[in-house]
Amino acid sequence: MSEWKEYKLGDIAEIVCGATPSTQIPDYWKDEIKWVTAKDVSESNGYKIYETERKISKLGFENCSTKMLPKNTTILIARGATMGRCCMIAEKMALNQTCYALIAKQDLIHSYYLFYLIKSLESHFNNISHGAIFNTVIGSSLKETSVYIPDIIEQKSIASILSSLDDKIDLLHRQNQTLEVLAETLFRQWFVEEPEEGWETGKLGDYVETTLGGEWGKERPEGDYQLQVQCIRGTDIADLLTGIAERAPLRFIKQKKFESVEMKDGDLIMEISGGSDGQSTGRTIYINDDVKALFKYPLVFSNFCRLIRSKRQEYAYFLYSYIRHLYKQGDLFNLENGSSGIRNLDYKALLFQLMFRFPDKKKIVKYDKEAEIYFSKVNKNKQQICTLTRLRDTLLPKLMSGEICIKDSEKLVEAAS
Repeated sequence: MSEWKEYKLGDIAEIVCGATPSTQIPDYWKDEIKWVTAKDVSESNGYKIYETERKISKLGFENCSTKMLPKNTTILIARGATMGRCCMIAEKMALNQTCYALIAKQDLIHSYYLFYLIKSLESHFNNISHGAIFNTVIGSSLKETSVYIPDIIEQKSIASILSSLDDKIDLLHRQNQTLEVLAETLFRQWFVEEPEEGWETGKLGDYVETTLGGEWGKERPEGDYQLQVQCIRGTDIADLLTGIAERAPLRFIKQKKFESVEMKDGDLIMEISGGSDGQSTGRTIYINDDVKALFKYPLVFSNFCRLIRSKRQEYAYFLYSYIRHLYKQGDLFNLENGSSGIRNLDYKALLFQLMFRFPDKKKIVKYDKEAEIYFSKVNKNKQQICTLTRLRDTLLPKLMSGEICIKDSEKLVEAAS
């Protein structure tokens, strides 16, 4: 550490806050300039943003105080439940006010090294945050944060090791996105876009054996609550749909309860309570041994979710794909009810009341075999993502503190590859 120098973040990076054009002027919102929000960062898998949920027009850009940020700028969420998370932008983009942009001063710090430095400081940002409603880190505290960094040459070497892992992780995520699209296309072609004469009407519930409620358990072991598990919530379903669920909480439940709700191959876990104005309930994940292997502990699901078990395992991908299709179309908004701002999905109506046109069961079983090829590859990629992510997270604090040398880190990365 004697060769490393101390700086304030404000000395090595330009720190910029974003802004939002008026939402009352439609001309400010057109598909012209990518505009980063905290949601984009939290859904970015923690590395790079290639696309944003919303875009603004050149006119909107000119009529607010947001700035055009250069490629490889680090974006840090400044407030809310995901405060402290960060990523980089893969190209020039604008920014809203829920985040800070940190632009490296190239004579002092490498852009990628700055990203990993900010990533290593997430717990620090949470410690210096404040706010009655939302945790917030203010710009002055950010600028005054003290850091130690090596010279540029060593920065590039450290960043190269970590980015080599993130590049592999990123490639696997992008492969999975392509595989998901292929699976969705296959489903639409077989069951939505080209229905055949002779298909009969039926219910999704015709293929369902049973549904089960979830178990939240206890935060700590007490009494009969001794079995340590990880509990899938709606937010973890969202994480699993795009990558891996690193936030699934640890809970303690009764052994007998676990045996009654233990998930089998082909079970679906559906979120039935939650949602928002722009996102309905009904997010669903397919469970098998490959998915379970992504977690350190046995899996259960919260009481805000519901397990759906098909009559035959060969129906499971069909059920999963059909529910995902309805969710993406926005059809599940029509099945929500509830009060006090909490939305509940009428899953019984979805499964046992709504009527759809289905082919014969032979085609459904055939689809299961075709779809399994895509989803199996997705899960194998996720397992590799887990391995690489754990290695990166192990090396990150050690490299950023000088605890481990570069050569040793390179050997570990080479072994993992």
